[in-house]
Amino acid sequence: MFPFKPPGRSPKVGGFHGSRPAPTGTGARRTPARLGPKRGLLLGGLLAFWMLGLVARLYYFQVIKYLDLLARAQRQQQRTIEIAPQRGAILDRQMNPLAMSLGVDSVYAIPNEIPDPAMVAKLLAPTLGLDRSDLLGRFQAFRTFCWVKRKATDEEATRVRGLNLKGIYFQREPKRFYPKGELAAPVLGYAGLDDRGLAGLEYSLDAQIRGRPGKVLLASDARHRSFYSTEWPGRSGKNVVLTLDEKVQYIAEKELSAAVRKTQAAGGVAIVQNPNTGEILAMASEPTFDPNEFVKGGPAEWLDRGVSWVFEPGSTFKLVTLSAALEEALTSPQEVINCQEGSIVLAGHVIHDHKPFGDLTVTQILSNSSDVGAIKLGLRLGEDRLYKYIRNFGFGSKTAIELPGEERGLLKPPNHWSGISIAEIAMGQEVGVSGVQLVTAFSAIANGGMLYEPRIVHDIYLDQAHEVLAPVPGRRVVSEGTAEMMRQMMAAVVESGTGKPAQLTGYSAAGKTGTAQKIDDSRRYSKSHFVASFIGFAPVSHPAITILVAIDTPVGAHYGAEVAAPVFKSIAEQTLGYLNVPQDNPSRWPQIVSSAPAQVPRQNGGARAGHLPKDFEPPGAAASLVQPASFSRIVRAEIPPPRAPNKAASPGTLVLDDGPPLTIPDFSGLAARRVAEECQKLGLELTVAGTGLVVEQEPPADSKVPAGTSVWVRLAR
Repeated sequence: MFPFKPPGRSPKVGGFHGSRPAPTGTGARRTPARLGPKRGLLLGGLLAFWMLGLVARLYYFQVIKYLDLLARAQRQQQRTIEIAPQRGAILDRQMNPLAMSLGVDSVYAIPNEIPDPAMVAKLLAPTLGLDRSDLLGRFQAFRTFCWVKRKATDEEATRVRGLNLKGIYFQREPKRFYPKGELAAPVLGYAGLDDRGLAGLEYSLDAQIRGRPGKVLLASDARHRSFYSTEWPGRSGKNVVLTLDEKVQYIAEKELSAAVRKTQAAGGVAIVQNPNTGEILAMASEPTFDPNEFVKGGPAEWLDRGVSWVFEPGSTFKLVTLSAALEEALTSPQEVINCQEGSIVLAGHVIHDHKPFGDLTVTQILSNSSDVGAIKLGLRLGEDRLYKYIRNFGFGSKTAIELPGEERGLLKPPNHWSGISIAEIAMGQEVGVSGVQLVTAFSAIANGGMLYEPRIVHDIYLDQAHEVLAPVPGRRVVSEGTAEMMRQMMAAVVESGTGKPAQLTGYSAAGKTGTAQKIDDSRRYSKSHFVASFIGFAPVSHPAITILVAIDTPVGAHYGAEVAAPVFKSIAEQTLGYLNVPQDNPSRWPQIVSSAPAQVPRQNGGARAGHLPKDFEPPGAAASLVQPASFSRIVRAEIPPPRAPNKAASPGTLVLDDGPPLTIPDFSGLAARRVAEECQKLGLELTVAGTGLVVEQEPPADSKVPAGTSVWVRLAR
């Protein structure tokens, strides 16, 4: 065995054998025993520094950046889908729906789940009528959610379901639907893709109708598998009941549209108002549009001419001038005024009448529409008093009707009038009015001197909680005596003056014609462009309706008596018949006799789909005017004295055996009054059952019968 040799340098040959003492001094080498503690300290320091950095980093992420990172995580893991609320319905006064919401399918995609976006875009684009590149761009831009098509049609949704594409889903959403199409379209307006109102009542009442949307929160894992969802229910919108009556609205729109087409006019407006409450029963505008496809319309079609069209009223404005003069006791209906053969000079300007007139009473000034006579009465009033009455009648300010876009008109204060302004304004020029302002002013005369703010919304409700909009109390603008004098004077306009074409069958009527020149591009009064108008009310003694008709720029005939008065006649006769207003002038025409008591029956009890109490009385035109429109009536025409009956006739039928045989007309679809007029001309006796339009008749059409035969027709709505 060799003795243990400690490590160290081997001794040199020939040198000293054995251990050697360690070197000392500054140049001595460190031993491992001395390096160990320092290395441990260094390693511990590094570890401590690393731990400190880790804690700082964790603090940065968990405290400083916590909210931002949490939001980013939620955006990646969660998505919120907004559920559009059920938009409230809009109904007419008889609870017939004019606007409602129906559930339809919207198509959306989760692009992360689509295996081949290009192929899916290629299949969906032609199916939904979309641009392929645009759809593919959406798939590439969004990863977790994107809409493919909002509110698709039933056919489109069915075709997409048939494709059975991965990553394509459906969401049920409400879509606005207008069941009557163009009926009252400018009044109702329309709602956009996001179910927000964009025009008309849909816009002005959007806060009440729209409701509060619901939300669904979906949480998904890394593979986009949903594992958690939370739903916040929304709130349905409130329903709105209008003062409009869909049947009166249809009558007004039909007659106005026919007149605009016949005269090739640029447009027109017709308004039917209850003068005793200010409620608007109809507001028709031409041209119009279908709110179900409102994008096919344009500014001209979207315009609600009842509140947004400002025009010079022409001679219809003489209502203000003459009412003011009578109220101030400056004249009387019988006073004779020299109209100077149809011309007057004021401030160096010569103003001519439409025809020369000499001495006329004030009543004749109105019935013959003399501008010179009206100017002389305006001069008696003076600028300040005339301006005061114009303002009192509501001109120059908005009426506060619930419709958006209402214009206040054009009216300068007297300190801005020129030397001839008082003459121009007295005869209806140099002033701009809206249709709703003008019809409201005439209603004030019709009801005895009280001006009621026009209304088009009756009440707003949600379930059984009602918010009835109380009407604003009327304010007196002229005395009852002045109003009565004006009613009689305007009745003379229809009986013997310029308004003869407005004479009604079976009813008295009063009103005023108007023909106003329009301002052309040269800022002068045009010689070819006019606004033809007629405003009147009926019956005269107890007015039930006031009607305004204004036709914009008719071609050819342009006087109010030629263009607008016949439209007033058609609308008034049909509306009064529909409302069952008793005739007050039946001497020359068939008499209508009611066979039921004047009660207002409950109608459309289920119209609100369970949202109404059973004893709720819906607002009806009949309730607010004269009589209900739901009881039967009998109409008998005046016939010649009876003669010997024909024994060959069928039992129970009275026929006459002398004179040539008559051909029974086809009465299908006609109103009772039209049938009565035809029977009276032919010398036939008429019996009518029911209300509405003819659906059945006996003898049948084209039958050959002797004069005096009894004809029976059945009416239905």
